[in-house]
Amino acid sequence: MTEIMLKSVLAPYITELIAHKQALGYKYIEQSRQLQKFDHFMAEQFPLETTITHEMMEIWSAKRPYEKEGTVRNRVTPISHLTAYMQKMGIPAYEFPTDDLGKELKYTPYIFSEDELKRLFRQIDCCHYSPIVPYRHLIMPVLFRMFYCCGLRPGEPLRLKVSDVDLPSGVLIIRDSKYGNDRLAPMSEELAELCREYAKAVPLSSEGYFFSKPDGEPISTMNIFSNFRRFLYRAGISYGGKGNGPRLYDFRHTFAVHCLKRFVESGKNMNSYHQLLKTYMGHSFFKYTSYYLRMTKEMFPDIRQKLEDRYAGLIPALGGELDG
Repeated sequence: MTEIMLKSVLAPYITELIAHKQALGYKYIEQSRQLQKFDHFMAEQFPLETTITHEMMEIWSAKRPYEKEGTVRNRVTPISHLTAYMQKMGIPAYEFPTDDLGKELKYTPYIFSEDELKRLFRQIDCCHYSPIVPYRHLIMPVLFRMFYCCGLRPGEPLRLKVSDVDLPSGVLIIRDSKYGNDRLAPMSEELAELCREYAKAVPLSSEGYFFSKPDGEPISTMNIFSNFRRFLYRAGISYGGKGNGPRLYDFRHTFAVHCLKRFVESGKNMNSYHQLLKTYMGHSFFKYTSYYLRMTKEMFPDIRQKLEDRYAGLIPALGGELDG
């Protein structure tokens, strides 16, 4: 990232902390911005202080009228990282109790039914030619199938370069995704063949994006979302409004739940396939993949007993987390 400008006496520790986090593989971009803001805040309001104090954090953590709980948490958490780092260096610093910060209600994933997916893809496949986006009618059927069939995050297929789509082997190379990780995502043969047909029909540059606008730039998430809203409406699937879904992310959630349902129904060893799904989806911890086990159990009563009898230890208690 661009070098940040620091003013306070904590500048060396902030610089070292950022370098340490990035060396561990974290992008640490937004956190670095918050640390820079805190540095400027400290230099301007507490110029004589040489460490992080209780008074300082009381002001820094105060919730502003227009803010959500998550915004406050995002502002305070990097400072708690700095405190922990300073304490390891033997420097006394006030440790703000981040557990006291309120948590926003988590979004409840919308899991598409098989019938809804059929109706939705029927409308996606009817997407017509547009002179403004000449290849829209070819892009949308392939792109939305990638969302669902590969369980991708919304931005991942939009960042695919032509060289990231191995057409002969049918494997996607997902680069620099969440937490800066790369992974391979094998496609079904049906989806791989659709990608091959698409590559023949659309003039692709070897250095360009697999899904691009006429100017060569990648299609924006907002563009895809606008099309998604239209497809939902035509498929008769109600859109609940901002924060209620369905969202583009819900293709990923649906993919996970449907995969786990098939694994259980076909008698797969969930201890092994749980690991397989974690790796495929690019989750950083098992707890995120396990969240879907609870959702699967709650959505499909016919397989609930199988999951509880064989894999109770894998299923988290209520209040599990989604990594996205």
